[in-house]
Amino acid sequence: MIDTETLRCATCGRAVAVADAHRRETYGGLDSDAWQTLCCPTCGSRLKTVFVGGE
Repeated sequence: MIDTETLRCATCGRAVAVADAHRRETYGGLDSDAWQTLCCPTCGSRLKTVFVGGE
């Protein structure tokens, strides 16, 4: 994932830079040390779940 990547929120339509997205723990049994959910800072909707763990 590139830090300059921009994600579009399907709920509110805002374009959100990855650096501005709120990071939350994952759900559904994913290891929170390896995965993070990026959420819209405006409405809180999930934008993307990304792998952050090392190999």
